[in-house]
Amino acid sequence: MEYLEFELPIKELEEQLDKCQIIGKESEVDVTETCKQIEKKLIETKKDIYKNLTPWQRVQLSRHPNRPYTLDYIKAICGNTFLELHGDRNVKDDKAMIGGLGKIGDQSYMFIGQQKGFNTKTRQLRNFGMSNPEGYRKALRLMKSAEKFGIPVVTLIDTPGAYPGLEAEERGQGEAIARNILEMTRLKVPIITVIIGEGASGGALGIGVGDRVLMLENTWYSVISPESCSSILWRSWEFKEQAAEALKLTAADMKKQKLVDEIVKEPLGGAHTDRQETFNIVKSAIVKSFEALKNLSPKELVKQRMEKYENMGVFKE
Repeated sequence: MEYLEFELPIKELEEQLDKCQIIGKESEVDVTETCKQIEKKLIETKKDIYKNLTPWQRVQLSRHPNRPYTLDYIKAICGNTFLELHGDRNVKDDKAMIGGLGKIGDQSYMFIGQQKGFNTKTRQLRNFGMSNPEGYRKALRLMKSAEKFGIPVVTLIDTPGAYPGLEAEERGQGEAIARNILEMTRLKVPIITVIIGEGASGGALGIGVGDRVLMLENTWYSVISPESCSSILWRSWEFKEQAAEALKLTAADMKKQKLVDEIVKEPLGGAHTDRQETFNIVKSAIVKSFEALKNLSPKELVKQRMEKYENMGVFKE
């Protein structure tokens, strides 16, 4: 397990607990009471740390190297029923954007999401979760297929942004994202969006228009990353913590502004500390959202979705 800087007190206590348990196994000394005291202190320390996280600390948790990625969620939720589909039928198959059919119980879903790598080789293969235009066009192709067969769409967002390279711009990155936003607003099947990690800029919005937008507790959703915001405003990355606070990018901020519909609670310590529990929580949230949408007619779905997004950003003086 890797630890972030603010998690070091937890690391120390867990090491103490391990040593205490080893002493108990290797000697005749009864360390039961001591272990219980350390466990109690460990739980209290975790609660104290994770109850008072700053926006920047939540950004750090969303990028934790042990945090589950899109494919981890899909495989855990769908098991062997997931069938990945490839290509945009135009340029190539974008490995940063994955999608395919999978089942939860007897219900089929079209899963689409950004996939990051877990080591150097896979990060290069997945382009660090930054999709090219063909990734967004693949996503749209899969959404249209889902619409044709009446299958609900689930999108999983985890990206530092769309790929900003020259070749991406030449192939119409902006147009691809804008086209997806337009088409998703009028898609005639339920769309459930789950932000599972980073939700940055248009890269996230390209698959982020949903009837229900769910946001995991330790994730962020913003027009720009704290580091990029800091470098623009202060010409330095040193003010990233201040930028994270000003951007109002946490799940609580998004819910308060009515930009997301629900905050999905994570296990104590974050999604990476109990991956299976996190998968179960997200699975239940997807099923619950679909149950609320499945009886709506296509016309009602589109009408409600359009009204939802039209009402965003409205304020009274």
